[in-house]
This record gives sequence, C-alpha cells and structure tokens, in this order.
Amino acid sequence: MKFDVVVIGAGAAGLFCAIQASKRGRKVLVLDHAKKVGRKILMSGGGRCNFTNMYCSPENFISENAHFSKSALNKFTQWDFISLVEKHAIAYHEKTLGQLFCNDSAKDIVTMLLNECQENGVVIQTQATVTSVIQVNQGIDIDTEVTENSKMAYQLSFQKGATTPARNPNVQTDASIPSEKIQCQSLVIATGGLSMPKLGASPFGYQIAQQFGHSIIPTRAGLVPFTLHDQDKNLFSDISGVSVSADISNQRTSFNESMLFTHRGLSGPAVLQISSYWQPGEAININLNPATNITTYLQQEKQSGAKTLLSNALGQHLPKRVVQVLLTHQQIVNKPLNQYQGKQLSQILSQLEQWQIKPNGTEGYRTAEVTLGGVATSDVSSKTMESKLAKNLYFIGEVLDVTGWLGGYNFQWAWSSGWAAGQVC
Repeated sequence: MKFDVVVIGAGAAGLFCAIQASKRGRKVLVLDHAKKVGRKILMSGGGRCNFTNMYCSPENFISENAHFSKSALNKFTQWDFISLVEKHAIAYHEKTLGQLFCNDSAKDIVTMLLNECQENGVVIQTQATVTSVIQVNQGIDIDTEVTENSKMAYQLSFQKGATTPARNPNVQTDASIPSEKIQCQSLVIATGGLSMPKLGASPFGYQIAQQFGHSIIPTRAGLVPFTLHDQDKNLFSDISGVSVSADISNQRTSFNESMLFTHRGLSGPAVLQISSYWQPGEAININLNPATNITTYLQQEKQSGAKTLLSNALGQHLPKRVVQVLLTHQQIVNKPLNQYQGKQLSQILSQLEQWQIKPNGTEGYRTAEVTLGGVATSDVSSKTMESKLAKNLYFIGEVLDVTGWLGGYNFQWAWSSGWAAGQVC
C-alpha cells in the first residue's frame, strides 16, 4: 500500500500533524502500537487535559538549542489552538498561571482531534507495531520525479495485533490495512519519549533517528517527583500529603508554586518544575517564606514582648505539622519569641528561607510527565521539523530535544511542531 504521509505515533503531535497534512490533500496514515489513540492526552491534567498555556513562549522550553522552538511556536501559537478548541465548542477554564483545562474531560480534546481526522480522511491504524523502516529510491530527487513508484521514499514493515472493534468510526481496525508493508513519500516520527512506560513509551523514535544518522541528546526524566535519603524520608513521613507554598531554587532557576510532601519525598508543581533543571547530587533550596509575611509577623510579635512559642507563631502561617518537622530538621530550639536574643530570630528566619535539602534522586520515567533530551535539533529544520540528513523524514513533539515547563507547554509544543511539519510533509 502507498500513502503520501505516514505518521508513527497517534498522540497529540502525531494526530495534529496528520490533520494538517490531510488538509493539504495528502493521503495520510497514522500508525500506533496501542489499542487507543491519545492515551497521554486522556490522563493529563487529572483527566481534564491542560491543553495549552496562555503565556507560552520559547523561554518556557529546555533544549540544547534554546532558539529551536521559536519558529514553530510563533507560526502556530496557543491562540491558534484555543480558536480550534472554541470552534469545536469545548468549554474550558484557566486554572492558574495561564493553564487552560477542559471543563468536562480530556476526552473532548481526543474527540476533537479524531473528528478532524475523520473530516479530512486520515486513516488511523492501531495495534500496529513497526518492525522496520528502510529508505527506497535513494538518490532520486523525489520532488521532481513524476512516476508514483519513484516518489516513494520509505518502506515500513509492521505487525498487527488482534483485531478489536473500533470505538470511533475514524479509528481503523486491523482489517482496514490488508498489507503489513507500506510505502510513503514522507515519514513523520511522533513517538514521544520514555516517560510513563505503562502508557506505551518506548525508545523507538530515537532508534529510527540513529538509523538515519541523527545524534541523541542523553535522556532523563523531567517534571518528576524527588525521592529523599532515608533520614529525610523518615522525618517527612509524618507530613505526607501536606502541601505548602514555596519558592524552590538551585543555581540556575527558581519556581514559586506549591510543594507537596509524599511518602517517598517531594512533589507538587514547584518540585516538578525544578526537577527538569536538577542534576544528581545537587541540593535544592526551599524558601517557605516567599512573601516575607512570616518575617513581618514574627518581628512584630517579638517587639510586642509576646510569649508565644516559636512553633505556635509559625503555625499561624504554615501547617503545624510542617513547623514541627522544620524545627527538628534545622535543629532549632523551640521557645517563646521574647526569649530569642539579638540576631537569633533573624537567623531562624534565614533558615526558613534557605531550607536546603539534597534529593536522593527522582521517581524516574515511571511517574515523569516528560522526557528531557531526545533527537538533537542541530540536524532538524526548526521551520519544518524535517531531517537535514534524510529527505522527507520528520521529527515532532517530545521525541525531539525540546521540553516544556509544567502547565500546558508540552502540549503546545506538540501542536506547534505537528503543525509545522504538517504544512510541508
């Protein structure tokens, strides 16, 4: 069988690229090894899909080439995707910091993508595991050749799983594609990274990239909770499930959001954000007094001669269970405020603002929301996502060395990079 475009990966980037290419009149096939399409979309945002961020900009992305994302993000912006969401009458809301979520369910976004696929004739083949990709007609100028056979640039072999009824009319069942060998003019790799292996993550995209000469920036888990050394983990076990507002930083950046204590370590938005900038063996600084309201309160209480215990005073602004752990961890003597002499209280406040903890590691790909690193952008066009090493081969989404912050940025990269490739593939 022959297609103009084959997209490997039926996630956010792959489906969106397929839609854009099909709108240009291209005959498009999407292959995915899973039973369902868009599985990561469905579980994102607590089941409501944080589909973009109103403040998305290239500064919110991590890459060896900080400029690579600019072109795609500027050509297809968050406002363009929001317009598509509104066109499909999907109700949404801003939760915090520009993060946009569906009012109802992440299924609304998947349904929107599948409806767009169906409207534009995209064929989707699930339970298809690609086993090989080879280049055909090497040396032929595909753009100038006129015969159908000479236009084919890639041949794919794949294995099909057991036939299951399609739950959506535009998701094809195994009987739809009679041949297990397919040729195409353009091949798009949208296979994602290594995060959340239970959803089917695999290194397949990196393997294809390396097959065609691309380098891979070393990968690691990003937007992931920290684990702690046993001493700290045991101390914090009593406050598992407690959340506080904090400014968490290292030598490179800082994030001011909520932090969650867990039975394994630390999580919450601020921790997930800093994890993408953390290196093994490095300590993080936690400021539990980011608004300085605690400082003002304690100083006023001390000046008034209050006999309030330090723990009780801090408990007016922080969860009391957290206060007890903090005092133990920092070896701070708990006594009435009026008994602290000279700079003692200021030193305690300094400890509150510079609570340093050295993580043992992270929870890894099992719970990571994204994969840092990936296909090096140096040999990929930032305007079209096409490989500079193999003609008509494209890489989009998380498989590339482009990783966004928490808060809808990675979905926007999927839409923008998918759109960019879809205009030309």
